[in-house]
Amino acid sequence: MPIRSVVINVTDVARSVDFYRQLLDARVVESDADSAVLDVVTATLRLRRVPAGEVSTFVADDLQAGFRHVGFKVADLQDRVVRLHAADVPFHLEPIHAEGDVWITFFSDPDGTLVELVEGPLRYHETYDQAAVDADWALGDPDRPRFDHIGETVADLDVTRSYFEQLGYLRMAGIHQPNDSRGFEIDFLRDGDTSLEIFTFSGAAKTRREPQLMAPGFAAVEFDGHVPANATPLGAVEGSPRFADPDGLVHFATES
Repeated sequence: MPIRSVVINVTDVARSVDFYRQLLDARVVESDADSAVLDVVTATLRLRRVPAGEVSTFVADDLQAGFRHVGFKVADLQDRVVRLHAADVPFHLEPIHAEGDVWITFFSDPDGTLVELVEGPLRYHETYDQAAVDADWALGDPDRPRFDHIGETVADLDVTRSYFEQLGYLRMAGIHQPNDSRGFEIDFLRDGDTSLEIFTFSGAAKTRREPQLMAPGFAAVEFDGHVPANATPLGAVEGSPRFADPDGLVHFATES
């Protein structure tokens, strides 16, 4: 089932609303001091206020299993970068022309969530589902930044594919990284208008992060439908059960 929303824990709701509204053209659906819902075309961002005391253990090195980044498609990456620099937003990766013939950049939101912007249709090295690729390309260049994917590093691609097939995600395509000595490969699992961008590394050791439900930053992905049968229960947040996939990605579903 497609991604319905991405939940981000924030320490200042108004600050985060301004960030996503002014720099990524997110549209405010509702907002108060404790939470906000922002429309990002194909899904929503749900911002939840949390205390500032807990320190996130997220490491932006791609070798930490689980959540990596929130990805958006844009038609104006360089203009966005100028605006982000003017706002003193910290960058993790300045714009580069990446494998797949796209321009990408990475930066952090006010609470440390890693965000990617992608300009251009990905030219995949391997295609497993041409109809899904065609539907992806048919979305075209967005009028405003469009939520596209969640990035995740995993230990075993086959295990991950089997897990997310229970949510309707099928292997769409792949991108090789021939110049990366870590054996880095990217696979795209697709359902509807959203993807899971799966990172694997055959030549590098990965670390494991214990899920954090209340730390600032990325908190969870909400899928339409039911959580997989082998999901790991983590407890509840405001009465909503949370689960982890085999690599610690926190998620829940509209019908859990």
